[in-house]
Amino acid sequence: MNETFFADYKKYIVKPVDEKSVVEDVFDPSKYASHYILTLSLFDSRISAWRDAGKYEIDIEKSIKTVLKDFNKKQRKSRYLQLLELDKFQNYFVLALSTKTKCQSEEEHERIAFIVDNIIMNPFYVGQQWFNLIGEKGKVERKLFSFSFKKYDIGVQEHPKKYELIPKNGEMKLIKTL
Repeated sequence: MNETFFADYKKYIVKPVDEKSVVEDVFDPSKYASHYILTLSLFDSRISAWRDAGKYEIDIEKSIKTVLKDFNKKQRKSRYLQLLELDKFQNYFVLALSTKTKCQSEEEHERIAFIVDNIIMNPFYVGQQWFNLIGEKGKVERKLFSFSFKKYDIGVQEHPKKYELIPKNGEMKLIKTL
């Protein structure tokens, strides 16, 4: 081989992007086509509420935030997850899933099931050791979550009720307005 073949290699050096230096994007809902509210609970749970996870040396809130941060870093071009509700006295938590691609209503369940069962389950199951929180049936089926979801429509939000005082015959009455 000719020694001078790679003599100009310096022109082709591209430094890898350090993932830690990538600035976290601020969530902008207008950049996403679809939004869903997901409710997740443990499949074949060994605990009755999240506060019981301490017996297995698992900090639920920290685990969820770690997995979501990693998910959002890896999926930032197509999906975004955020924690909406986590009550230590309940056995479920609520996430908001935003996707940049819109899908037909008959495809929604398959896509969300893929995200829950294939993309976020493994980081919880192995990475955060949530396999300790489920029973034998869950371990055999290698299923961590039971979930439900509902599409979040921005235009259907309830408007807060407004009240105003209207004088009538010398007395004040509270009237609801829309």
